[in-house]
Amino acid sequence: MTATGETNNIESAKPVVFLSRPLDGIMADQYFDIASPEHFWCKRRFEVLRKLADGKLQSAQKIAEIGCGNGLLVRQIEDAYDVAPMGFDLHEKALRGGICRRGQLYCYDIHDRAAEFRNAFDVLLMFDVLEHIDDQDRFLDSARFHLAEGGCIIINVPALQWLYSPYDAVQGHRRRYYLDALLAVARRNGFHAEAITYWGAPLVPVLAMRKAVLAMRKTSDETYATGFDPHGKLINSGLLHLSRCELLPQRLAGVSVMAVIAVD
Repeated sequence: MTATGETNNIESAKPVVFLSRPLDGIMADQYFDIASPEHFWCKRRFEVLRKLADGKLQSAQKIAEIGCGNGLLVRQIEDAYDVAPMGFDLHEKALRGGICRRGQLYCYDIHDRAAEFRNAFDVLLMFDVLEHIDDQDRFLDSARFHLAEGGCIIINVPALQWLYSPYDAVQGHRRRYYLDALLAVARRNGFHAEAITYWGAPLVPVLAMRKAVLAMRKTSDETYATGFDPHGKLINSGLLHLSRCELLPQRLAGVSVMAVIAVD
């Protein structure tokens, strides 16, 4: 049962393929107990993806997600497009609980640069991954190894450093991003932005309130439950409708930044 009251009645994905050694502690396990296709933030994030890059996803022959977790985004793409993306992650528990149906999940470190994945993908998805990475330049260089000529990387990251809270710390976030900061990371690594937007502007006051509330929480479990769990269908639905009250693309503010970047 998910935090929004929906049952994940989903067939298990194919058995995980292990190409690299799994790592512990790369992301809080609680995320995978709460996140679902019905969670307001996961649903809105996918709506923004379709708004920003629907054409890219429709035309792509091969798609992979770097940092796929339990395959939630892979599942959303499966349901919306006639494609079965691959998913790469190092979180064994999340991978073994995969919720996608057609896509293959791999325990795979992109720094290992498997020959079978060289220049293989038209679209690489990197959703809420880069903020966990200390060496962003090395990570983007390894991602580029997997990108087909003319392909693109679609990145989503948490926005506005002043919103950094105990939730970010528990989640393992090294930073939050301003739009210009993400553009700077892309440019110094030989990418340009084909599209970029803040999103979730109506949720900025909600996250500011979350930051204040979390300052009083004593345990990481309390921090996580308060920081991400909508605590029921009604609040979940209300936050989804609130999050939709914006015009995209926009460069004013938001709780996340999404960008489509391509090699110069």
